[in-house]
Amino acid sequence: MGSKSVEDLLEASAGFHFSGFHLDNLALGNSEVEQPTTSAAESVHKQPFVIGVAGGAASGKTTVCDMIIEQLHDQRVVLVNQDSFYHNLSEEELMRVHEYNFDHPDVIILEGILIFHDPRVRDLMNMKIFVDTDADVRLARRIRRDTVEKGREIGTVLDQYSKFVKPAFDDFILPTKKYADIIIPRGGDNHVAIDLIVQHIRTKLGQHDLCKIYPNLYVIQSTFQIRGMHTLIRDAQTTKHDFVFYSDRLIRLVVEHGLGHLPFTEKQVTTPTGSVYTGVDFCKRLCGVSVIRSGESMENALRACCKGIKIGKILIHREGDNGQQLIYEKLPKDISDRHVLLLDPILGTGNSAVQAISLLIRKGVPESNIIFLNLISAPQGVHVVCKSFPRIKIVTSEIDTGLNEDFRVIPGMGEFGDRYFGTDDDEQQHVTTPA
Repeated sequence: MGSKSVEDLLEASAGFHFSGFHLDNLALGNSEVEQPTTSAAESVHKQPFVIGVAGGAASGKTTVCDMIIEQLHDQRVVLVNQDSFYHNLSEEELMRVHEYNFDHPDVIILEGILIFHDPRVRDLMNMKIFVDTDADVRLARRIRRDTVEKGREIGTVLDQYSKFVKPAFDDFILPTKKYADIIIPRGGDNHVAIDLIVQHIRTKLGQHDLCKIYPNLYVIQSTFQIRGMHTLIRDAQTTKHDFVFYSDRLIRLVVEHGLGHLPFTEKQVTTPTGSVYTGVDFCKRLCGVSVIRSGESMENALRACCKGIKIGKILIHREGDNGQQLIYEKLPKDISDRHVLLLDPILGTGNSAVQAISLLIRKGVPESNIIFLNLISAPQGVHVVCKSFPRIKIVTSEIDTGLNEDFRVIPGMGEFGDRYFGTDDDEQQHVTTPA
């Protein structure tokens, strides 16, 4: 097999160049993407949405990639095949091919099974998938593949497996499972997981450029209904009754979308017709935390979606230009064992959000267990939060233009808490408090 760099393959197929790195296994390119900047004058670079697929040998990585590509038939997809990254072997070496360890990082330039081994490469990925297949299944597939397709003796295959493949999996591949964003049990046989992954990819490719830069940022898909509701709640002439009504509708959509990012387990149930339906089971241990007072407007929607959910409170006071100060917190005692939905309608500068998230982490909540829900986000706040906490998730309904000289979100929707709770006055009506 020839040894090729991913730069050559991607430049030929997608017109994209990587400096100094090799990537495998699936690269999805859709459009020009703006790199994280705070100035519109800074440069824009082309960058694909990159997905790494790892797992043990014969775990079904190629099958998973093929299924994803098949379902993404309307997207521009580039598959960088893992087999392109083995060094050439001489004729003498080919005679002793069973003695070579193809599963050790000092032998491979880059291959699917080791895709998460190098942290420099991991940092380039927008999504990391680990295909987790039972060891006995992988061995059976390897025996069938090597004996039928490559004409090897079964004894030689078993010897290579016990000498190289199994120890390398335990030492180099299995430990990288912890870096995965998504784990697919049973590989290509897990149609539910692959369908959800494809749905997620389609959403990301069609979203704001910031979503391609930050894989932990999610904007709910815009429709005329959503755009119309934003038009109403952003209008300074909208009455309090209508502002509350349409804000509640938008908040419910954001909450529902946020709940979709909680972990799930596959579950089969029997329907009234006696048929078996394969679905998913909800995450049970979660709670909400609202940033007082605007965040309290989102509590009813959360309670409507999650019966009996516990909700904590955080009060952060803005002290002019001197930053934010934590004033009050009341959180569930077992919050460290729960997934947390952090509630605040506006993400502006990101300073209050950083304070709130930092408090949750100090209370023992894993960063990856926090989902931050809001209605509108300023790019500056997205940069601050995503750079500070790359493993939390942000779910919003729209990303606004930016902040004005007073650090207020524009175009914004005014002082949300005052408009929602009916405490606004003429001077405050057009002001947005940054989160």
